[in-house]
Amino acid sequence: MAITYKGFNTLGKNFSNSYTLTGFDIAKQDLINHFNIRKGEKLQLPNFGSVVWDMVYEPLNETTIETIRQDIQDVIAYDPRIEAENIVVKQYEHGLLIELNLKFIPDQIIENLLIDFNTQTTTATLSTA
Repeated sequence: MAITYKGFNTLGKNFSNSYTLTGFDIAKQDLINHFNIRKGEKLQLPNFGSVVWDMVYEPLNETTIETIRQDIQDVIAYDPRIEAENIVVKQYEHGLLIELNLKFIPDQIIENLLIDFNTQTTTATLSTA
């Protein structure tokens, strides 16, 4: 029997759209929500969140890249529905771009995704590569 994941999302919606997300879409929204919380920000869960926002202004050397990759793997490991492969970290004028292959385990779907940590908007956004 397949498990159906359901969630509620109002981000980027208007009143004529459905607010319900299911399956891989809700897993991706949960992932981006996790990346938009800095480690230590969540009340009573100091180890929840991501350190990528703390690394945006650091020089992009091997140590920084490895710290970011490890954090991304830790965030993704927090959700048992998804796995990541081929994590690539790139710097651009407004922040960091993370490219990865994200696998949705229940349906065996793999998508190549970009996560944009934009310093101008101070939000992480997700798009397909």
